[in-house]
Amino acid sequence: MSDSPLPCVDDLLAAAARIAPHASVTPVLHSQALDGLAGAALAFKAEHLQRGGAFKFRGACNAVWALDAEAAACGVVTHSSGNHGAALALAARTRGIPCNVVVPDGAVPTKLANIVRHGATVWRCAPSIQAREAMCAQVQAQTGARLVHPYADRQVIAGQGTAALELLHAHGPLDVLVVPVGGGGLAAGTALALQAAAPQARLVLAEPAGAADTARSLAAGERRIDFTPDTLCDGLRTTLGAPNFALLLGRAEVVTVADAQTVAAMRLLWQVLKQVVEPSSAIALAAILSEPARFAGQRVGVVLSGGNVDLDALPWVTA
Repeated sequence: MSDSPLPCVDDLLAAAARIAPHASVTPVLHSQALDGLAGAALAFKAEHLQRGGAFKFRGACNAVWALDAEAAACGVVTHSSGNHGAALALAARTRGIPCNVVVPDGAVPTKLANIVRHGATVWRCAPSIQAREAMCAQVQAQTGARLVHPYADRQVIAGQGTAALELLHAHGPLDVLVVPVGGGGLAAGTALALQAAAPQARLVLAEPAGAADTARSLAAGERRIDFTPDTLCDGLRTTLGAPNFALLLGRAEVVTVADAQTVAAMRLLWQVLKQVVEPSSAIALAAILSEPARFAGQRVGVVLSGGNVDLDALPWVTA
């Protein structure tokens, strides 16, 4: 990540214009049955139908196309076990530049396959943040590639916020917007979108109970990121980024969710809405259903963040 200041609303609006030729305008889905279960009017922003299967393409695309020609010629590098790596590879392909992705051992096979399919050069490393960063530094030294951090990059954060901006423009007023939180790129970008288009709306973050560093950090007023994640939400195991924390402090509520509740919501979205989403996405609906009084009678936006599911390992299927 660069030493540039935090992204602002102007960065969000610039991102929306920059990615418009490349990103899909994803639909907004509704279900009377799910409204009835939640006791609220739900509007689902279907980012699992975005290019690459996740909202991550927005931030990656913005970061790639924000590079000047000289920097872009050397390509980009990131570390990712899943959706960000695939998104950056796809975004780099739209500009015709090289992409390098450092992938830790133990990555979900379907997500690794997506990274490869979109044309990235894959570098393997041990499954620790230290190993990821060290390998990224090695690739940068060898190639001159620009680091595009998965969630703490200014342009990535701004790009992720365009999903909420689209939802607000397409749907109209909302009382609450619910998004998953891991590293915080989507959450922080959404905070900017609410600042720009719906300052009266509340931002609620859905976080796994087994990786609840955002809840602890916002409650303490400082980052509390010393923890070992224990959750099936593989996209939400990362620690909250420093710029993301700064943008979220005082602007967001957090609902922590047990994995069993997330699996139930994932299955419900499949059965009722007929949409296949990954656990890190289904957690947003799980948060609403776990605390119905918090959302009762309100207009609630829900970002379905990704749909890159390992269909051979659905969490409700037993051998």
